[in-house]
Amino acid sequence: MVEPSDTNLEDESPVTGDVEETDEATKHGDDVELERTIGLTGAVSIGVGTMIGAGIFVFPGIAAGRAGPAASASFIIGAVVALLVALPASELATAMPRSGGGYYFISRGMGTFAGTVVGIGLWLGLVFASAFYLVGFGEYLAVLVGVESSGFVIGSAVVAGVVLTGVSLTGTENAAKIQNVVVAVLLSILVSFLAYGVINAVGPFSAGTVPERYAPFGYAPVLSTAALVFTSYLGFAQIATVAGEIKKPSRNLPLGMVGSVVAVGVMYVVTVFVATSAVGSETLRGYGETAIVEVARELLGTTGALAVVGAGLLATVSSANASVLASSRAVYALSRDALLPRRAADVNLRYGTPHIALALAGGPVVLLASTGRVEVLAEVASFLHLVMYGLICFALIALRRSPPDWYEPRFRTPLYPVVPIVGGVASFALIYYMQTASKIVGSLVMVAAGGWCFYYADDVSLRGAV
Repeated sequence: MVEPSDTNLEDESPVTGDVEETDEATKHGDDVELERTIGLTGAVSIGVGTMIGAGIFVFPGIAAGRAGPAASASFIIGAVVALLVALPASELATAMPRSGGGYYFISRGMGTFAGTVVGIGLWLGLVFASAFYLVGFGEYLAVLVGVESSGFVIGSAVVAGVVLTGVSLTGTENAAKIQNVVVAVLLSILVSFLAYGVINAVGPFSAGTVPERYAPFGYAPVLSTAALVFTSYLGFAQIATVAGEIKKPSRNLPLGMVGSVVAVGVMYVVTVFVATSAVGSETLRGYGETAIVEVARELLGTTGALAVVGAGLLATVSSANASVLASSRAVYALSRDALLPRRAADVNLRYGTPHIALALAGGPVVLLASTGRVEVLAEVASFLHLVMYGLICFALIALRRSPPDWYEPRFRTPLYPVVPIVGGVASFALIYYMQTASKIVGSLVMVAAGGWCFYYADDVSLRGAV
């Protein structure tokens, strides 16, 4: 067990004495200074770059196979829930500009137990998301090389997971520049492809759309599909992890979160429209995880298909890499707060990376990727993140009702308390519509996290500590 004298954080100095915020920098009490160098465009780029992937390259066939063209409504529902969470998260991020994101907000607003459950859930939720992205990568690689084998898909996912973890362990200089190039290439390909698809469907020289009812399978599958595709919106909260480096945070932080969700949501809806207009829902269902490649082949021939395959490979591996790194940060934050063994926060002296935290992220990713269970991986990731998002909303309410002296956010959630209440309830409500297997796995993770808190971290006090 952890000794209280080592881990009770309530006696630490309040945020007003430990963190000094200006429009130029965030200065922490440990002499760490973060310059505010990220503008609104950069903030939106972080969110869009993290979210572009599953919603466009993996989900169209699965989602349209479940709900038909009404899958566009599923993506809209996911975007609305994400927006309802983005506003409370923006307020909390401007009050607590620290790494850890949702885990940090909840642990300081609701205490150690909620923080432990959410922190471990965030760690493993990102692990499930990474595994999901890697299986998508394997699917696209199989299309590229012309192999139809589940063994090849799983093997490619596992190898990619090992490589990404290894690269992360040794450090990645200029990673931000590489990520910006990847996002620019992805957006160029996607915008061109979707613009052509829309013109082909409704333009003056269009070939017409496949005749089909909007909801050929009824409206009941729309909500279950929304629960599945919510994985597509997990990236907007990553903006909060760099809150201390964003210029004019009271303006750019909420606009960055909201703007990235809206931009990506529009692209998802347009993608479903283009796909179902080109080939129809039943055909998309048969194409599975790489349906968008066949849509590109239908519209633009082999060249278009190859371009989308390349974009799919970039998007899935980029999302997986970002999720592995974010998962390791969750482990690192938990360890720094003594909710996991301190050793997990060790930094490799040669490479300057938290090698144990990265191994605790990459190892489970490789293991889960070997299952190849795309839908379950995606839904469990959504389950664990929806729990966190719901608690973010309720953490805001808790802090507003009994605000500590240091709670001075530079942005206030509009329409309080309606927005956080609706956001929290909507987050938990989506879980109801998931597959039974996903709910069981997600619930087991929550129970295990709660058990770990009682076993290992019951002496740690985090509420109100900053």
